Amino acid sequence: MEIGVFSVSDITTDPTTGRTPTENERIKASVAIAKKVEEIGMDVYAIGEHHNRPFFSSSPTTTLAYIAAQTERITLSTATTLITTNDPVKVAEDFAMLQHLADGRVDLIMGRGNTAPVYPWFGKNIQDGIELAIENYSLLRRLWDEDTVNWSGKFRTPLQNFTSTPRPLDGVAPFVWHGSIRSPQIAELAAYYGDGFFANNIFWPKEHYQQLIGLYRERFEHYGHGNADQAIVGLGGQFFMRKNSQDAVKEFRPYFDNAPVYGHGPSLEDFTSQTPLTVGSPQEVIEKTLTFRDYFGDYQRQLFLVDHAGLPLKTVLEQLDLFGEEVLPVLRKEFAARKPAHVPDAPTHASRVAASALAAAAEDAVAHASGGTA
Repeated sequence: MEIGVFSVSDITTDPTTGRTPTENERIKASVAIAKKVEEIGMDVYAIGEHHNRPFFSSSPTTTLAYIAAQTERITLSTATTLITTNDPVKVAEDFAMLQHLADGRVDLIMGRGNTAPVYPWFGKNIQDGIELAIENYSLLRRLWDEDTVNWSGKFRTPLQNFTSTPRPLDGVAPFVWHGSIRSPQIAELAAYYGDGFFANNIFWPKEHYQQLIGLYRERFEHYGHGNADQAIVGLGGQFFMRKNSQDAVKEFRPYFDNAPVYGHGPSLEDFTSQTPLTVGSPQEVIEKTLTFRDYFGDYQRQLFLVDHAGLPLKTVLEQLDLFGEEVLPVLRKEFAARKPAHVPDAPTHASRVAASALAAAAEDAVAHASGGTA
């Protein structure tokens, strides 16, 4: 099980002080958080892509390359890469470059994005969102998998004898997760390619995500990539904790009540009872996180949202230290004990390079045998 942190990159006023961090402060905070993620022994740091306020992360590959230079072990990912409004050629180039700089410690979560004004800024129409996602991703796969691409489609100019550079590291493209909170077509897309499916699992009740993940698993098996329970699933989550549960609730309540995403809505108590958000002690975080497997089956990646709603960096780093000390070792032990042997681990660059070499050797053996009997 990979365990890590993902960020939506919001810039939000701290309701307890009235202070709003600057863009520079939040950008530098993302680096500090990623370094803390590695320090405490987590596996993944992911950051989203946004082109509108109040968010700062318009260029996640730039941020991740900077973090790659200051870390050695963690996988660097995106919480969303906008496959709809980005040019697939630029996505192919940027992530292959990041792959080389980070020695393969790179994957990404593809998403459509749900901010309507962003589409026309990039010359697109949100009504074409699903079609754009399908067509652009098909082209991206070819750009990574084929040295020379000839292509024409509906939404961009044709390509003739085009080679995307640099080529993927070791001839293996970054692993792709497809993220969705509402679109069954995206679950279908992930299943068709045998890619991963990431459900952000933050704001809505579990039944909503059970439907999407169930569909993805069913179609993953339909397309011959393995059994349904071997599909590659990632989940989001969210926590705020202190040693004492009452202290956690008291401290987090003003942030919850004023958060742009869910503030001024359900009470903190209702929200924690109906969604994956945990506000309490380390033991409560452990207990609730371990229930995710009961609802969604065995899965490969668990990411937590920790740096939002105006929480100061000092508090976020304290949260991560407490997580590393009291939560992470228990989750690792429990997830390992409960995972069946036939359920695969999360794909890594090394495992995918090895699988590619095995596949190539098998093809050579078949070709040699065929040649020998002709």
